[in-house]
Amino acid sequence: MCSVLAYSARRLWFALGLMCLVGVLSGCGDSSAVKFKGSDISGTKIGSNWALTGMDGKSYTSSNFAGKVQLVFFGFTQCPDICPTALAELSEVLRSLGDQASRVQVLMISVDPERDTPEVLRAYVSGFNPNFLGLTGTPAQIKQVAASFKAYYAKAPAAKGGYSMDHSSSFYLLDPKGEARVLVSNTAGSTALVHDIRLLLK
Repeated sequence: MCSVLAYSARRLWFALGLMCLVGVLSGCGDSSAVKFKGSDISGTKIGSNWALTGMDGKSYTSSNFAGKVQLVFFGFTQCPDICPTALAELSEVLRSLGDQASRVQVLMISVDPERDTPEVLRAYVSGFNPNFLGLTGTPAQIKQVAASFKAYYAKAPAAKGGYSMDHSSSFYLLDPKGEARVLVSNTAGSTALVHDIRLLLK
């Protein structure tokens, strides 16, 4: 019970901190600026300077996706609910975008590098959409990239010595220049994501 409460408390403090950062930046923005459905995080430099291994075994950085909107979220292949729901929703987002879908790259960054090898990620992620890309790395690399996105994750002990992963569930949208622009709640729905992606593609 104590460990569960500790995880919950850390996640709450992370969420509050990120909300405060978003609130401060939004307050400083131009009221005539583009209106996103999600929270405007322009200028935060969130999600910069990372390097990970793709499910195809190749090395990737954010610069590999220049010219595309990057839709990034954190998850893991043994996630029982949030991750498969998110991937299914993102498949719907790409269908709704039509021809514009070719200018969007969905990236799922694994928070469980011990179990999510490139092979495991490929079998899981490609089942939702062949154009999605799963990314993994060493524990140190995952820690660094999560810190870059100010994303929370932690092991959650389970029965018989196993574990699950507690993690942030929001979507990050980066513009074609690789700049973080929008933080979208996983409960916002596909319509909100499509709206904000189209604004970034203009």
